[in-house]
Amino acid sequence: MRVIESTQAFRERHSHCVATIGKFDGVHRGHQAIVAQLLEQATRHGVPSVVIVTEPHPEEFFASTEQDCPARLNEPGEKIAVLESLGVEYVYLLRFDRDLAALSAQRYIDDILVEGLGIRALIAGSDFRFGHRRQGDFALLQSSGGRHGFEVIETQSCYQDGERISSTAIREHLQRGDFDQVEAMLGRPYAIAGKVVKGQQLGRNLGFPTCNVQLNRRSLPLHGVYACQARITTADGEHFDWPGAANIGYRPTVSQRREAVLEVHLLDFQGDLYGAEMTVVFRHKVRDEEKFDSLEALKAQIARDVDQVRASFRSDTAHQN
Repeated sequence: MRVIESTQAFRERHSHCVATIGKFDGVHRGHQAIVAQLLEQATRHGVPSVVIVTEPHPEEFFASTEQDCPARLNEPGEKIAVLESLGVEYVYLLRFDRDLAALSAQRYIDDILVEGLGIRALIAGSDFRFGHRRQGDFALLQSSGGRHGFEVIETQSCYQDGERISSTAIREHLQRGDFDQVEAMLGRPYAIAGKVVKGQQLGRNLGFPTCNVQLNRRSLPLHGVYACQARITTADGEHFDWPGAANIGYRPTVSQRREAVLEVHLLDFQGDLYGAEMTVVFRHKVRDEEKFDSLEALKAQIARDVDQVRASFRSDTAHQN
């Protein structure tokens, strides 16, 4: 799969394509159904498949604080990895900036879709909005398709236990710690990936050393302490999984700054993982994030958290056997 950041990069290799467009936050089963439609139409037309991913999300671009925008389910690199696994040929990272926000809906179609990508068919939802002040809609796409000779194919919603699968629904289930429902909607367990970087080493001083996983997002989909499975690729290329306790949030007891962190204490692990890539798979919620009166109180609570995480893994093993 190729990742492109301009239509010129695509047109240097191809004259036409079939495309779909959106934020694809989470690349959940609803998105996967859209990709299946995309690949079917690409085969029918004999042209490449292109997923246009808008980055950053418009809500993030216009938000002044992290509280003003929905929490991201995944970062661009995570989206790309899932889309590649689904068989998509091209991902076009469409940069959302002031120029794109000011582009009229008709120019959006003419410049990006028709002249830029040479689309033969566009897969879109009936509620898709685009262009300056979101004035473009499905009807405009259809009328433009009639003039320019491309099809507009409506996506179909997917449901899980009677609930429409959406990024918003997944965020709500994550907040409730309902990871079984999240996994059913995503088609895979929920995870956050990043590089292990050096932190303040507070956990080591408290007797519970942690791996600090780099977070590149303004707003978090989870807050609190969780049992997790860490999938690790070391700088030397070694791969292994390890159970752990993850804390994700803003560390109110020890930090005055509102800086998001993801810290993972790997149970009974010895070693240095700086520079490793870690995918943190969340399994069970232990508790909400809270502020403690002292470091001793925090240390005592961490010990209880780790005991609870151990117990949850023992329970999972017993059920599997």
